Amino acid sequence: MLIIVLIWFSLMITTLVTPTKHLWTLTTTQGFIISFFSIIWFFLQNFSFSNSMLLIDNISGPLAILTCWLFPLTLLASQNKLAKEPPSRQRTYIANAIILQLITLLAFTASDLMLFFIFFEASLIPTMIIITALKGQERRLEAGMYLAFYTMVGAIPLTIFLINFYGQLGSLSPPLIQILSLVQSQTTTIGLFWASCNLAFLVKMPMYCLHLWLPKAHVEAPIAGSMILAGTLLKLGGYGILRCSLLLPEISPNHIILFMLISIFGILATAALCLRQTDLKSLIAMSSVSHMNLVIAAAIIQTPSSYAGAMTMMIAHGLTSSALFCLANTTYERTNSRTMIILRGALLLFPLAGAWWLAILLFNMAFPPSVNFMAEMLIMSAMYNWSPQSFLLVALNLLLTTGYTLYTLWSTQRGPTPNHLKTLHPYQTREHTLLLLHTTPALFFILNPELIFC
Repeated sequence: MLIIVLIWFSLMITTLVTPTKHLWTLTTTQGFIISFFSIIWFFLQNFSFSNSMLLIDNISGPLAILTCWLFPLTLLASQNKLAKEPPSRQRTYIANAIILQLITLLAFTASDLMLFFIFFEASLIPTMIIITALKGQERRLEAGMYLAFYTMVGAIPLTIFLINFYGQLGSLSPPLIQILSLVQSQTTTIGLFWASCNLAFLVKMPMYCLHLWLPKAHVEAPIAGSMILAGTLLKLGGYGILRCSLLLPEISPNHIILFMLISIFGILATAALCLRQTDLKSLIAMSSVSHMNLVIAAAIIQTPSSYAGAMTMMIAHGLTSSALFCLANTTYERTNSRTMIILRGALLLFPLAGAWWLAILLFNMAFPPSVNFMAEMLIMSAMYNWSPQSFLLVALNLLLTTGYTLYTLWSTQRGPTPNHLKTLHPYQTREHTLLLLHTTPALFFILNPELIFC
């Protein structure tokens, strides 16, 4: 694993010494090569690698593979806009993306929970740089402050819990905790205790009521920032909840019913809000909040099928939402607008792009037999076994998701073609390749869902 980390770090040397003319070509090509070798290595380990510093199992392995796969795609998506920036800004941007990639990969594979927490918080710095550094976004500093404030406030109780746990039991290693059954002792206020320990992760996912930073961050971030946020950084929260469940005493969902109700309300409220969005990126961000609240509800139920559904949903959402942001970026680069009504009627001009919109929106809608559909089925079955009433409430999300999916498709593709769209240049091979590389893994998961869990 150390070799994998060093190989990823070699991208930094390439970024610094490559001539500007070949900078994006070489870094993107090297990123794809390293990504393929890293994924092959993860599969060769059969998700059962562990040493004093690094851990790869059925929880961390799929998310680490997703992180490796999405990084070269972010470079492929960013080069059209950033190639016009001064060379120093281009190199700084790519170097910052490499640092964020390494931090995220180390966070998913850290064998000690304190190391995971350090990398979890360290990801805030390069993320803020990506969001705030690009000119042309009027409220980018406000979005960065929202992100920093929410993340830092949520981290305080988790820091106290981890220090206290280590002081009492002497270890923060998940394998050792699982073998020796080291758990935090029971408390009288178990619901409050669970919330304080997981607050940092609930903010990162984010849970409804803690989600205000996410739409701002997505709207102000460049394409690479949106792809990384939706594809991997939100998954750090879900990974943290699943991983830290080993440390907490066994808890019934009835003890934290308030958080289950907030999650269910968040699933429905954000899906309904998608029906009223006019900004394309804001709609995709709200959709992400809805899907992540579904993951939170699955993590609260704490059954094998709910955990499997949560993991499958995170992988499926990472690919789908990243692809949606790529589609939104392709239209933004041509029209300099994210307002959906301005994009109406694009299907007649860009029929192949319309096919991409249809396919990826069907994945987002969890249309069978997509991997998103498998994830929702696992979570819904777990929720029905826990509470049929909750299942009926969450089932309303299927109607809302279908509604805003059709609304998005109609608003961006159907209708009369306005005159301002008739002069736009066609989609490039780079953009079609980018979307193909997002959808291909999702198609593989349909044929072999066990790839997610090896």
